[in-house]
Amino acid sequence: MLFFTSLADVPADFGPSAVTIGKFDGMHAGHRRVIDELRAVAGAEGLESAVLTFDRHPLSVLHPEICPPSLTSNAQKRELLSTSGVDAAVMIEFTREFSQLTPEEFVQSVLVDGLHARVVLVGRNFRFGRGGSGDVDLLARLGSQHGFTIRSIDEVKPSGERAVSSTWVRDLLSNGQVRDAAALLGRTPSVRGVVVRGAERGRALGYPTANLAPDVEGFIPADGVYAAQLLVDGVPLPAAVSVGNNPTFDGVPEKQIEAHVLDQSPDLYGKTVEVAFVEYIRGMRKFPSAGDLVEQMRLDENRIRDVLGVPARR
Repeated sequence: MLFFTSLADVPADFGPSAVTIGKFDGMHAGHRRVIDELRAVAGAEGLESAVLTFDRHPLSVLHPEICPPSLTSNAQKRELLSTSGVDAAVMIEFTREFSQLTPEEFVQSVLVDGLHARVVLVGRNFRFGRGGSGDVDLLARLGSQHGFTIRSIDEVKPSGERAVSSTWVRDLLSNGQVRDAAALLGRTPSVRGVVVRGAERGRALGYPTANLAPDVEGFIPADGVYAAQLLVDGVPLPAAVSVGNNPTFDGVPEKQIEAHVLDQSPDLYGKTVEVAFVEYIRGMRKFPSAGDLVEQMRLDENRIRDVLGVPARR
């Protein structure tokens, strides 16, 4: 996949292309349906398939007070796009200046001059240009002037009512419903970060953990205990994962992610790892003593082994 961070970087001989536009936060099933259709159209008409996306949510510039947290980092989004089969992705910087382009200026500078579009795929509620003043009808009229056509894309509604969206995925993860989120994403939800040294309380309790630095990539699900896979250099290791401040002890940061690898004690300090959340086990709560916590951890481990298909500890 060709990847560009500016329209100025797109070669003059790129295209002609079939283009779709969006935030693509999380690369969920709806996004993948769009890209599948994009690739089909591009293949049928001999065009390059291109995704135009942004380096941040537009609301972070226009209305930061109501901007939702992202499901994926830019690096994760790029990686997910690269597995989609699209020919090129352009992730441009969304600035206030960019937001002030009129619909006509957007079409001319981005679709016509930048990407040499011949087909543009958008949702029926697509808006573009300053203040969202452009709609699909205007895009079609501008397309007829500039030599590209419009294809409208239907939303993906797995339950028949609610359309798959980043908001829905975010809501599910915020409630710990990682299996339901996985169904919408088409993959197990995950975060990525660097393993750092912690207080080593888990080791003292017989459950050594890999603690992730606070600045993880991805959306952290609700506080609680999860059955998970810890991916180290691409190799999945079954793990019990805790998310939260562990109220049994003082001084644990909010949203701390700790992963205990089952049946192994790998040296992970300084490594970048990925935590894939498979199933929610229970909520985070305070225990009367460390001994009570250990007893609950044993019960959690047994259930996690069942979920992940890992034999019982000998």
